[in-house]
Amino acid sequence: MPGMHKMRQTLTRISWLGFCLMLPYWLPFLVIRLRMWIFTKVNGDEGVQLPNDSIDAAYFKQIYEHKNAGGRSRGAALSDLFWYWLSPGPEMHQEHLENGERYEHIARITRDVLAVPHHQIELLTEKCLENVLAEKVTRPWQMVRLRDLFMPVWAEFYYELVFGQQCPAYARQLIVANASDVVNALKGCSLRHMPQRSRLTHFLIKKLQAGAFPHAFPGEFTVEEQAFYLQGTYFNTAIVQMSEAMAHTLMAIAHHPAVQARLAATPNDNHYLDQVITETLRLFPLFGIAHRITSGPIDVDEKTTIPSGTVLCFNYPAYHQTGYDQPEKFIPERWEHLSPKEAHYIPFGVYGNRSCPAQRIALISIKAATPMVLKQFQLISSAAHTRSMPNRGPCLLLARQAGLPYPFRQAVLLWMRVQDRWEDVYHSLLQLFLGTFMVWHARCLQLTQTHFARQVSAEKASI
Repeated sequence: MPGMHKMRQTLTRISWLGFCLMLPYWLPFLVIRLRMWIFTKVNGDEGVQLPNDSIDAAYFKQIYEHKNAGGRSRGAALSDLFWYWLSPGPEMHQEHLENGERYEHIARITRDVLAVPHHQIELLTEKCLENVLAEKVTRPWQMVRLRDLFMPVWAEFYYELVFGQQCPAYARQLIVANASDVVNALKGCSLRHMPQRSRLTHFLIKKLQAGAFPHAFPGEFTVEEQAFYLQGTYFNTAIVQMSEAMAHTLMAIAHHPAVQARLAATPNDNHYLDQVITETLRLFPLFGIAHRITSGPIDVDEKTTIPSGTVLCFNYPAYHQTGYDQPEKFIPERWEHLSPKEAHYIPFGVYGNRSCPAQRIALISIKAATPMVLKQFQLISSAAHTRSMPNRGPCLLLARQAGLPYPFRQAVLLWMRVQDRWEDVYHSLLQLFLGTFMVWHARCLQLTQTHFARQVSAEKASI
């Protein structure tokens, strides 16, 4: 009958509409599960993740700080993936250098570069942030991606920290392009673009040849190796991690109006700001997993021993979810009676196993930048806030002295939320395909095996 046929068509259209509307809610989760399954298959079962059912969080720091948990890259196929993402020059990246004289030389030059007085860090942060905000935020209200907004801030900051010179526009552009390419590849949102990264390498080589670096490298390093060190440590890791740290901090503040109101009303309350930053780094640690290779057995307890040659994968987010009441909630006030040293809290690693050398500068910079932003803007966001932050932190910046009609504000937030949901579908599919390809490509290149094989050959030839 014509009426029944028309009804079936209508029901079919409604079903398809319902399917499409629900897509952003269930597809990303399934794709992530599929992606993790594929990554596990490609990487094999190498690695013991901590904490786990057999070794709980109570032993996490004990194992992490153990002298036999000191191997960095050699002997782990998983290292190929990290070296792939951090190229060029991952063999000069301080995090991935094996213990020994070469590491000691690099650690010493890092300490020299980062030995900057507290007040100078604050002044440099404020200057760079003021420059970028004046350039990038030109309207009373503006939609931004927080990670993108802060990339040029830290590009200028670390350029001046490293070279002692004001950062030219061309250099800032090279640094931001390099750091963006690295972080987008790490998150599986883009393939890596080595020619783009190489442009920064060549720029740094010219700076070093011109004598622009005001520190002397201990040991014997080629100019190219020195450039790789600067690129990986300051213009890759430092830029990415600081941009993510600020994006997480401001997204957390945007999602919690009571926290934002208190911070804005009491800009000199450093104690509460400390609590907000600490809780942000607990809930959204910058590192997902750090891997170490055991150089000898580790006795966990009377029944459990981790054998030599084991690849230990320390899961920061999982560890930060243990030992707290309501660990999934953002509660800065929990730190009123909690000490970060005693809690399950290691956003910068553990002191006994190469903690982040930039921890001091990072915390001073975040504490200097956050009140500056809150003094000028109200932060509003309806986008999802996750640790990996593939959406780069969508946020509405509303000038404090400006007004925005409530209906219009709600419409903007609704659009932001809908857009973010659909971007989540796009990102999950993109990460599935690009991430799988990059894992496979990294395993084919075998960067670490090739590097250490050459190292052994060179040592034999020198005997």
